[in-house]
Amino acid sequence: MLEKNSDSEVHVEKEEQRPGASIAFGLERLGLIAVQKPVLSCIILVGLIIGALFGIDRIKIDDSLSQLFRSNSKDYKQYEAETKRFPAVEFDVLVVVEGKTLLKRENLEKMRDLVTDIQLIEGTRGIISLFSARQAPAPGKLPAALFPSELPQGADYDKFIETVKTNEIIRGKLLSEDGTLALIVLSLEPEVVASNKLGKVVGEIRKAMAEDLKGSGLNAELSGVPVMQLEIRNAVKRDGLTYNILGILAGCIIAIIFFRKISFMVVAAFPPIIAIILALGGLGWANFNLNMFLNVMTPLIMVISFSDSMQLTFAARDRLIAGQDKYTAFKNAVMVVGPACVLTHGTAGISFIALQFSNSDLIRKFGEAGLAATIIALIAVLSLVPVFGVLFVRNEKVFAVKFQSADAGVQMLRNFCYWIAVRMVSRPGLFSLIAVIFVGGLAVIYANLEPRYRLADQVPDKQQAVAASGRLDAKLTGANAIDVLIEFPKGASLYDPQTLQTIADVHATVEKQAGVGNVWSLETLRRWLAEKAGSSDVATLKEYVNLIPEYLVRRFISANQDAVVVSGRVPDLDSSQILPVVENLDQTLDTVRKAHPGYEIAVTGLSAIAARNSSNMIEKLNRGLTIEFALVAIFIGLAFRSVVVMFSCILPGIFPVVLSGTVLWLLGEGLQFASVVALTVSFGLGLSATIHFLNRLRLESRPGVSPELAVERATVLVGPALILTTVVLACGLVVTVFSDLPSLRLFGWLSAFSMVAALIADLFILRPTAMFLINLSERLRGKAHAKPAE
Repeated sequence: MLEKNSDSEVHVEKEEQRPGASIAFGLERLGLIAVQKPVLSCIILVGLIIGALFGIDRIKIDDSLSQLFRSNSKDYKQYEAETKRFPAVEFDVLVVVEGKTLLKRENLEKMRDLVTDIQLIEGTRGIISLFSARQAPAPGKLPAALFPSELPQGADYDKFIETVKTNEIIRGKLLSEDGTLALIVLSLEPEVVASNKLGKVVGEIRKAMAEDLKGSGLNAELSGVPVMQLEIRNAVKRDGLTYNILGILAGCIIAIIFFRKISFMVVAAFPPIIAIILALGGLGWANFNLNMFLNVMTPLIMVISFSDSMQLTFAARDRLIAGQDKYTAFKNAVMVVGPACVLTHGTAGISFIALQFSNSDLIRKFGEAGLAATIIALIAVLSLVPVFGVLFVRNEKVFAVKFQSADAGVQMLRNFCYWIAVRMVSRPGLFSLIAVIFVGGLAVIYANLEPRYRLADQVPDKQQAVAASGRLDAKLTGANAIDVLIEFPKGASLYDPQTLQTIADVHATVEKQAGVGNVWSLETLRRWLAEKAGSSDVATLKEYVNLIPEYLVRRFISANQDAVVVSGRVPDLDSSQILPVVENLDQTLDTVRKAHPGYEIAVTGLSAIAARNSSNMIEKLNRGLTIEFALVAIFIGLAFRSVVVMFSCILPGIFPVVLSGTVLWLLGEGLQFASVVALTVSFGLGLSATIHFLNRLRLESRPGVSPELAVERATVLVGPALILTTVVLACGLVVTVFSDLPSLRLFGWLSAFSMVAALIADLFILRPTAMFLINLSERLRGKAHAKPAE
């Protein structure tokens, strides 16, 4: 089959023996169906691509900030029910205006013009600002506005500003204590937030900000759920285009440099590109929504399919150089390399199946989409590489003669692979022991990684929303809502004394909770009426509630008046810092629950949901990754029908994960959703090199060939393609560093790093451990190979 001409020159014979039993149980033969009718196959392919393009057009973007925590859990169902009954936060644009001269007379006039202009923009339904504040009401009269139509001047203005800064309604809520930051809450129509009109409305708000505040020296930024959703939506669209272009360019450029022929570039690079189109089209027809994780599906498909496409093309190229005709060369490539391709897609599929252990609907959907894309990519690569090879490769005899004597680039890589292989098999026991100790040490560090989650990591950090939220965290106790939902017992009304006392007790408890500020509820109005109007009767309270605009009332009172919300704000800190606040608040509210039986009191809101669930969800994903180690090893061992192979792939499979985890630990990053998903997927993808080497080693391990020589020959045959495909894999994933989304940047560089680490493990851990285990197995069975003559 193979012969060794010099230290590292290994090539395929013209008359090649077929491999024995298939490790893929014959599934690789799927690749031989389309090549029997290549022209007809291409016509069918064109039809599939057209259908896929229509499917891609159907893909919508899921920009919900709560998508990570979407599940059937009680906490999430309660949060979901609350957002439907009290939807204000979901539709609030937060306008943050800041500057040392904020309260200068001319700047206040400019800011009042801004408030007037933005509430007239089509698609808005109401506004809250410091100009919404009222004076203490005179008996029997409605309270007048705190800000008169004509602002006072001189000493009167200074006195007026002191009154504004001490107003109970706006101090610390709509105006910072130092008077340098003002918050304007602009409520949008729900249909605007859910449609493509959102971009236009937000654009008009920004235009009004620029025009009305021009020359004021004030800085204005936007935040809030709608703005974050818009920025996520835009980032996902922009990133998808970036990934497609850069990933495809990287694959094509490396393929043309590597193969030095356009036809081979088409054979190697076009099947992965088509796999991307078909997979995304299939996801579109299956009604999958594009989100922060599904957005990496393009580079993942490229990674999965390009690796095997390169292996198949390289194998066919070797056979063409040996003098085989193109039909035979590509057919034999499928039969020899195809089984390994099936297994690499199989391990990637297991990685995606492992994501089903998550409680998050989003991550489970990502796993389902990844599994579907993996199957589509396998069929596309196995079928299209031989079809394109037969159609586009010309003058194979001329090509064979040319590259038999002029293949310096590939030969250089083979020399390097041979140099490594000789050294790794020289002392397999020692190198295996070093690998066990090193991987074990990294595993200890990995085990100490702590779960981390911040909402800001899910939102583009190069846009306004995160910066504006940061200013609210600094000046107004926080931008993220934490709510206490109070549901009344059957028969109880909003204005019952017991109900009002329950609301008052909850409001007071939330106010006293360290870490929570800017607390609002019906109790805020009651206190103001009692203090400023001297009235605490229910009739006055009901009168004022009826006078307040509907959109304001719905912030705190449900439409059926059977539930209310006490809303506070917390900073956007790591969930581990927010969780004690949530738990302490919930525990303190037990006193209120006992005092008011029948009233359901629950701490909810996105911050509470994230704090409670993120750590548990990340830990479950991490445990799923541990289970995946065992499942994949058993899967590969069964496929190869070898215990030696099963144990051989464990250390090189674990190494990229624990090394990447150690890097995260050194950077102080901890385990985030993006990082644990990246490690889960990268583990399956990183085993590609291991499987292709073990497949080649199986074919080289035949009577009369020592294990050392088999390892060396297998390394030289598959090594160059493995090195170059790792470069392609890393390039395909690292393009995500151009994303505005921090979670995707983390996913990208960590996955790319894992790919490189997988190659290192393949070259420096797999060779000696495989050699050691083979020797151990033969000694246990009473067999031993003689050392080859020097």
